[in-house]
Amino acid sequence: MPTITIDNQTFEFEGQHGLLQFCLDNGVDLPHFCYHPAMSAPANCRQCLVEVGMPQRDRATGEISTDEDGNPLIQFMPKLQTSCSMQMADGMVVQTHRSSELVKRAQKDTLEFLLINHPLDCPICDQAGHCPLQNQAYKHGPEGSRFEFEKVHKPKHIDLGPRVVLDGERCINCTRCVRFTREVSKSDQLTIIERGVKNYPMTPPGVEFNEPYSMNVIDICPVGALTSKDHRFKARIWEMSKTASVSTVGAKGSNCYYWVKDNQIMKVTPRTNMDVNEFWLADEERLEYRKFNEDRPDGPTVEGAPVSWELAWKAAADCLSGVDGSRILFLGSAWATVEDNYLLAKMADAVGASAPVYLPHVEEGHGDGWLRTDDRTPNAQGCERLGIHAASAQDLKARLEAGEIDVLYVMEDDPVASGVCSVADLAGIKVVLHHYNTTNQTLQAADVALPAAMAVETVGTFVNVDGHAQRLRPAKAIAGVNRTLSMEIGKCRADRHGTPFDKWYNESNLINCQPGWVALPAVAAALGHEMTYKGPKQIMEEVSASNPAFKGATYSAMGELGVRLESTGVTA
Repeated sequence: MPTITIDNQTFEFEGQHGLLQFCLDNGVDLPHFCYHPAMSAPANCRQCLVEVGMPQRDRATGEISTDEDGNPLIQFMPKLQTSCSMQMADGMVVQTHRSSELVKRAQKDTLEFLLINHPLDCPICDQAGHCPLQNQAYKHGPEGSRFEFEKVHKPKHIDLGPRVVLDGERCINCTRCVRFTREVSKSDQLTIIERGVKNYPMTPPGVEFNEPYSMNVIDICPVGALTSKDHRFKARIWEMSKTASVSTVGAKGSNCYYWVKDNQIMKVTPRTNMDVNEFWLADEERLEYRKFNEDRPDGPTVEGAPVSWELAWKAAADCLSGVDGSRILFLGSAWATVEDNYLLAKMADAVGASAPVYLPHVEEGHGDGWLRTDDRTPNAQGCERLGIHAASAQDLKARLEAGEIDVLYVMEDDPVASGVCSVADLAGIKVVLHHYNTTNQTLQAADVALPAAMAVETVGTFVNVDGHAQRLRPAKAIAGVNRTLSMEIGKCRADRHGTPFDKWYNESNLINCQPGWVALPAVAAALGHEMTYKGPKQIMEEVSASNPAFKGATYSAMGELGVRLESTGVTA
């Protein structure tokens, strides 16, 4: 098997590999700026320089020449090489800054040149604290600057488009942003203008940087040259916790991080999953974070009056009690988790009602064959695999108008806003509603309103359009103590000490809501139908064991990146 020696350590490899990526994959940290694994390697920044050599061979025999101790003699290339553009070869010997003073000095000199005209914006820069240039300047750069002249000035605070702001002086000309629009999104909306130290990215004349994936350039920018117009100056990296979860916008199930400060979602960034969204996230998935913070309900209500959770669960049970199951309509939700929809189906069966249905939310033409989908919900595939099928708004409306329904039990959806019915149409019908926001139009007709935990506040499972089952993890806390949620929630220094005595604590940001896997068993218990589970993990184990469409979809199997389920032929 071919081998390569890096800093006196030998590695085996198969196939073709770029040297820099191979080093990163094998725990050999090499500083770099312009390289990104999803794009071409232009070798712009020169920060990944290494010494590269091959064993000398006798020209006559072709045998490897050795020294007097029997060690191969290495013929190094006359100049340092960029590891990002170097392809590995059998027998190659590489020396990085760990074993070569020449490489170490070259990286130091490169950083000195990069910093000559870079502004000292770190105290006010959104990138500070997670800036590759800042980190590498500390690790590999000079201790101070010898440049005592006026720095080059470039345009600052330029709106490239509706979502991205440019600070030209911070740009180090890595060209990642330009290559993204050229090679990945293929919009070609960015280019490099000017020459030499005056270079910076810009849109062509008359073009606005408004493509649906524009904010990805913020993530891949190795400095603070490109920032989010929405998140700019709102929070520093060390003030926020970061939780790995799944996007709720669309059926692709893009992996993401939710960033939280003071129990408020501040921003959403991509999380690498090569089987789902690779390194990227659509802008629409980043910008809908406000729904997790704004217009949230404050506890359950019965007939519009605030009540305790125990009274609300009993009132919901009273609405169902004594009613013929054929006259109860259970409406599941493609916004809700697999676990919650499964419990809803069990409740429907317990009272003799038909299996729940769900409302599809499809916007024809919205999908682009990449990360955006026509289906605007995250878990329609999960509903279908549970046997909860889509129902047309027209059919449901006809049943309501015909007087066939006495009780409408709605799980985390809004039939009024969806056009199924009007508030007036629900007069005389008992309505139990699990809802996320006070803007839910069905709330006006609800006899019992049960605030539901959103995807960033619960534990559960979504199945994306490709049959990939993935876990949700809570990024923010809710009012009350729940051991399952507290063990799963993403934590940072601030979150661990979120007491009334801390400056980042705001009790009003704790939403008085409950996950479906808490509320539904409580309503069932009030009806006299016990659904006893230790938590969502046990529920998903039961689903996985009893339903072939979810075979293997346990929490341990899904882990951080999810698991691909077998095809069942069902379509959402």
